[in-house]
Amino acid sequence: MVQERPIQLERRLSAILAADVAGYSRLMHTDEERTHAKLTSLLMDAVRPAIAGHGGRIVKNTGDGFLAEFPSAVQAVRAAVQFQTRIKELTIGDAEDRRIALRVGVNIGDVIVEPHDIFGDGVNVAARLESIAEPGGICISSSAYDQVRGKVGVEFTDLGEQNLKNIARPIRAYAVAREGLSPVTKVGSTTPSSLSAPRNARSCRKNSPAESAISISHPAARRAAGCLRSAG
Repeated sequence: MVQERPIQLERRLSAILAADVAGYSRLMHTDEERTHAKLTSLLMDAVRPAIAGHGGRIVKNTGDGFLAEFPSAVQAVRAAVQFQTRIKELTIGDAEDRRIALRVGVNIGDVIVEPHDIFGDGVNVAARLESIAEPGGICISSSAYDQVRGKVGVEFTDLGEQNLKNIARPIRAYAVAREGLSPVTKVGSTTPSSLSAPRNARSCRKNSPAESAISISHPAARRAAGCLRSAG
């Protein structure tokens, strides 16, 4: 009897970026043709150039978002900052209830690679981080933060350990902070954290017009400051 050879899976360590449109179902219900056309335009004019310009690739579109892969966390975060800034510029004149905003999650993980998809726990964590980001925001894991701190020209807010849906272990998360917001420690944690605060986050200054234009906050930071507003 001939023994079958095991299937060889292609694996690699990647920076994974997951993004989706906040309130997509509501936007489509209001005006599906306009929403579809606007999202397509933003992907072409803002997202794709930023991803390609930082060595990444869009693995697949998900209808209301996309999954992208990068060779490094630094390139993934730089791309995210660039396209979030550009999207804000392109939508600033739109009515607030019709404005398209992306939520972004970034993680590092060992992924299984197929021609038109990637799989693995690292992908799932990136998707869950995206789900806790604010509209227009970027949320990254501690593994990604360790690689980008001091290298991407933006400040981060420490959100503490987050219990993410269908992820067995708590994930320490960081959000790109609004301009001028000092790093916050012990914020938004769903479980007590024994890890030290991001001591160097304060030194991550804005060093380009594109990066300094971005204004991103997070509910966890506002909750810690006692000024949480309704997310709508």
